[in-house]
Amino acid sequence: MNRSRIAAVGHYQPAKVLTNEDLAGMVDTSDEWITSRVGIRTRHIAGPDEPVDELAAHAAAKALAAAGLAPGDIDLVLVATSTAIDRSPNMAARVASRLGIPSPAAMDVNVVCAGFTHALATADHAVRAGGSARALVIGADKMSEVTDWSDRTTCVLVGDGAGAAVVEAADESGIGPVLWGSVPEMGHAVRIEGTPPRFAQEGQSVYRWATTQLPAIARKAVERAGLTPADLAGVVLHQANLRIIEPLADKIGAVNAVVARDVTESGNTSAASIPLAFSKLVEQGALSTGDPVLLFGFGGNLSYAGQVVRCP
Repeated sequence: MNRSRIAAVGHYQPAKVLTNEDLAGMVDTSDEWITSRVGIRTRHIAGPDEPVDELAAHAAAKALAAAGLAPGDIDLVLVATSTAIDRSPNMAARVASRLGIPSPAAMDVNVVCAGFTHALATADHAVRAGGSARALVIGADKMSEVTDWSDRTTCVLVGDGAGAAVVEAADESGIGPVLWGSVPEMGHAVRIEGTPPRFAQEGQSVYRWATTQLPAIARKAVERAGLTPADLAGVVLHQANLRIIEPLADKIGAVNAVVARDVTESGNTSAASIPLAFSKLVEQGALSTGDPVLLFGFGGNLSYAGQVVRCP
């Protein structure tokens, strides 16, 4: 069997920035209320003429350029998203068409906020099994399109964006074994339901689950890579809420790691949040090539998936 690695990453956010002060003019809230409860200061919002596949394609094009690859080098496209309104063609096929990828396998993965780490594991498995030579793995969501902007409990949380990674065969393993699972009986705690679909969640239930149950699971993902938390150079958790990220990172015990806090400027971008935050850390030089980084997604369904990767 082959091994796989992340060859390059890329990200994209819409130009429009919505601040807490802007939101205070829309609903009964304030900058102090939002920052003290979730740590978010700004978020990027896509316009009506910016669909999910466009966000995804921008991020994917940057990842391809960073890897020095052409669209024809890709044979598998996976898009993690929960905000695809149309059933068909799926987001992966639309991204392939936008980029001119000639004949890839094209699949969407809907595991909401844990979607990217699920899709990354799927690409890793496909490469190691010989089913793919190079895969494009994208997390992209347009949460603004499924948000009730009159509901102050949810509209302050969300943002739009995309992040992408190129996964390819390698002589040495650059993607560790995934640890994934779910708590389906609690799936109602995070929802995107109805017509039109709307995002809703039971915030306290998600907070308790994330801060009490997930640290041990995340540590097991690190152990599967043959490492200890102290070995990690970076920790990129789903960017849901700073009050979840910081205690979860502390309980994992990654005392030497850079912890992604992109939620402060991007909000909760669902499946986009991990690749978006990871790509920014790489771009900023906060991580070096070969550094071990824990990627750990959690949220809708209540699902989780995490793996240690080597920084491209």
